[in-house]
Amino acid sequence: MNERERTELNETARRMRRHIIRMIGRAASGHPGGSLSAVEILASLYFREMRLDPADPAFPDRDRFVLSKGHAAPVLYAALAERGFFPAGDLDRLRQCDSRLQGHPHRLDTPGVEASTGSLGQGLSMACGMALGLRLSMSAARVFALIGDGESQEGQIWEAAMTAGFRQLDNLCVFLDYNDLQIDGRVSAIKDIAPLRDKWQAFRWRVEEIDGHDFDQIESALAAFAGERRRPTLVIARTVKGKGVSFMEDNVAFHGQAPNARETEQALQELGHGE
Repeated sequence: MNERERTELNETARRMRRHIIRMIGRAASGHPGGSLSAVEILASLYFREMRLDPADPAFPDRDRFVLSKGHAAPVLYAALAERGFFPAGDLDRLRQCDSRLQGHPHRLDTPGVEASTGSLGQGLSMACGMALGLRLSMSAARVFALIGDGESQEGQIWEAAMTAGFRQLDNLCVFLDYNDLQIDGRVSAIKDIAPLRDKWQAFRWRVEEIDGHDFDQIESALAAFAGERRRPTLVIARTVKGKGVSFMEDNVAFHGQAPNARETEQALQELGHGE
């Protein structure tokens, strides 16, 4: 990645964060913390890595993305709008009646959404099914998924992990948004999911750990995934909940709490004016 490309990605990430704050603030409802922590991951996937066509969202050989932690829908909507799947003006209708941008992603309503998610733990199973189906159909398309650390306390995550490893789904790459906060506090205090590397490797995955806000490290992890054979890939992305907004960073209060009007304006000022 050259300096120009890195600058463009940083600007895309800044716009995505502004979208997240504006749409949740306007709706007075939503999950800002875990949306902001995943911005760089989705920016990398949607603007550098995945094969997509906003003019033809369902073309057969497209790459798929599954947001298993469905409450972070605002980050997915921000990426889709920036990528051109629908007008950015639609973001103003998040969580409103008759809006196609529901509180959790819905594949029948929103262009570019591949899986309806919300019940935690289930998205990874969907991603495994997609990856297996694509392999059986001899497609070169790949599946990417984002799971949460609190979500990783769910048993279905581990059933899916065992399935993917056993089936050698090397067309599946999963990012774990590891910000160590869930709605009730520290993941490590509520039900610690560590040691992650050892567990996932025991399920036959290739595992690496990165700074989830560093575009170069994300790109390096994706390059390693592209060269992997016979194993799915897990990228443990160390992130900061609420990244980019000073009073939201590492603050559990903003897991599922929308900023008020004053906080919304302060956040937008910190992120710079203009889309």
